[in-house]
Amino acid sequence: MIFSCKKDVKLDFEEQNIEQTANAIVEINYPKAKGTKNVAESINSTLENFIANEINMSEDVVKSVTLNEAIKGFDNEFKTFKKDFENVTQQWKASVNAEVIYESSKIICFSVNTYLDTGGAHGNSHVTFLNFDAQTGKLLKQNDLIKTPEDFKKIAEEYFLKEAEPINNGDNLEDYFFGEGFKLPENIGFNENGIILLYNVYEIASYVQGVTEFTIPYAEANPYLKIEQ
Repeated sequence: MIFSCKKDVKLDFEEQNIEQTANAIVEINYPKAKGTKNVAESINSTLENFIANEINMSEDVVKSVTLNEAIKGFDNEFKTFKKDFENVTQQWKASVNAEVIYESSKIICFSVNTYLDTGGAHGNSHVTFLNFDAQTGKLLKQNDLIKTPEDFKKIAEEYFLKEAEPINNGDNLEDYFFGEGFKLPENIGFNENGIILLYNVYEIASYVQGVTEFTIPYAEANPYLKIEQ
């Protein structure tokens, strides 16, 4: 995958694959940026640190942890668990798959799908969108993307009602948001069709509802965005 954001910024991405099966199972796949040095380094360091913290068993985010350190830490936690519970045969698993789902001269959007199974009734998975400034490699936060949150929230609610159909399912909107009104998701990303809003499991409603995801076309979303697409 090769693209040029502007004449002064050129990036391509090479797939990186890390696999370990000796103790805990760890599988990590992600695209590594190459090209314009400062932009590529900024994207790579942020993405790799994010992935490392996805499998970091500490409750705190560690800014300097490397992928190898995180894998070793996950493996050591599993070996400690096996010593404490010798009769448990279930193997721990961590799987992280990242991919570029949208790229323009302004934004590069990654989707990171994480699955962790550390011996519970079932594993847990979630998706995270990471949006980068294509010219600087800086990670963009939600307030870097949306200029009028309350106005954008109104149109997002309309699309949510179409997707989730709470009324048709015999639910109220508040049933999805734990007794409160509509809220924007933590995850906002981009694809060719528009801006993606994604609610992970447990973010709204219950586990059985699964992931709720919908796309607002750029024609409708652009008036509310700081970075139009």
